[in-house]
Amino acid sequence: MGEGGALLDTLVLDGLSSFLWPLVRISAFFLSMFAISGRGVPMRVRAGLSLAVTLAILPMIGSVSLPYPMLSLEGALTTISQILVGSAVGLMTVFLSQVFVMAGQLVAMQTGLGFASLVDPVSGTNTPVVGQFFTILTTLVFFALDGHLIFVRLLLESFTSIPVGVSSFGPDNLMVFIDLGGLIFEGALSLSMSAICSMLVINFTLGVMTKAAPQLNVFSLGFAITLIAGIAVLSAILPAYMGNFTHDFNAIFESTCRLVGLSCEGPL
Repeated sequence: MGEGGALLDTLVLDGLSSFLWPLVRISAFFLSMFAISGRGVPMRVRAGLSLAVTLAILPMIGSVSLPYPMLSLEGALTTISQILVGSAVGLMTVFLSQVFVMAGQLVAMQTGLGFASLVDPVSGTNTPVVGQFFTILTTLVFFALDGHLIFVRLLLESFTSIPVGVSSFGPDNLMVFIDLGGLIFEGALSLSMSAICSMLVINFTLGVMTKAAPQLNVFSLGFAITLIAGIAVLSAILPAYMGNFTHDFNAIFESTCRLVGLSCEGPL
């Protein structure tokens, strides 16, 4: 009777480990994913989404058989490694949004539109309205192009390249995050460089006008001209948004593939 009970406990724990460890990785992904991890999405929705995705992809993953039980030191380390893998893949989507948030902040600072600010529901901090505009635009384009499905598929393939176990990332994988810092600045500057150069020319012109005609009130006149020019420049750079989004999305997707040990090209 005792041996039968021990065998039953072993079978139950093996079945739970085959379900819980993939659930931990997928839950960590949705808890850190762009837009879904925001405060506007209730925790119950994220938990239900994680459970549904886990049940859907569990037959494709197969059973997880490890030589140690869940309730052990190795089991705890395995759980931590699954949290790291899921969170890392989810954070890559956040880097995509930060490219355009930074671009919006650069445009707002140069054009004088930075006076208008709102609370960002994702980060919980005050950001310029221009940055909020780019955040909303990025969210709509991200879901319209099935970006969430692309990264969920990538997370599914990560179970093959990084099987459930204690070891998850090495130094080469973590260097991907450092490289992404340069990618964020590059993408933000490529979108906002035209606005920066245009406003530099306008401010230089206003300075020459003030020097030539000191009776002009540069503070009242220049501020109005800067705001009008800023709105015009913002309208002029919008057609280049999709090109920048496609380039940055493919670059971040390829970086995510390198992070989880896969070789793939940008899907867009």
